[in-house]
Amino acid sequence: MKIAIKFFTYWHCGSGSSGGSSVDALVARDSNGLPYIPGKTLKGHIREMAKSLNKPEFVDSCFGISRDGVEQEGECYFSNATIEEDISKDLVSYLFKTISATKIDGKGLADTGSLREVEVVVPLTLYATIENCKEKELMKKALSQVKQIGLNRTRGLGRCEISVVGESND
Repeated sequence: MKIAIKFFTYWHCGSGSSGGSSVDALVARDSNGLPYIPGKTLKGHIREMAKSLNKPEFVDSCFGISRDGVEQEGECYFSNATIEEDISKDLVSYLFKTISATKIDGKGLADTGSLREVEVVVPLTLYATIENCKEKELMKKALSQVKQIGLNRTRGLGRCEISVVGESND
């Protein structure tokens, strides 16, 4: 099953690294410097929505089990979500922006030392595959429930829509 993740707002799926003194959180980038969503992150967001379907057998079989000391890997494999288009190295830097935020105290003033800068990606479309999914209709329902991905979702980042753009007969 091939999926498209269309972002409507800036988004951030972190690399776990900072940019030193300039940026507190950098976006995950592939070997070409392009932003991507790790398959594990994508799987987690979809799993969260799959749980709302009240089909625990589907969630356990597709995404795996991790409770009461029991660990079992799920059947489904989620690839990284990547940009499919060839992008000139000259244009890669235009995919990224830096946004700032600070904590405001009770008096309406910025708290000292609270300024944070986060690297974000401009709205675009990424593509990924989900392999070995036996319950495709349930997966489609879960995908349709995902409305945001990544950091600061409660602050408007990562608003998106996931759609199925191709299916195999396996």
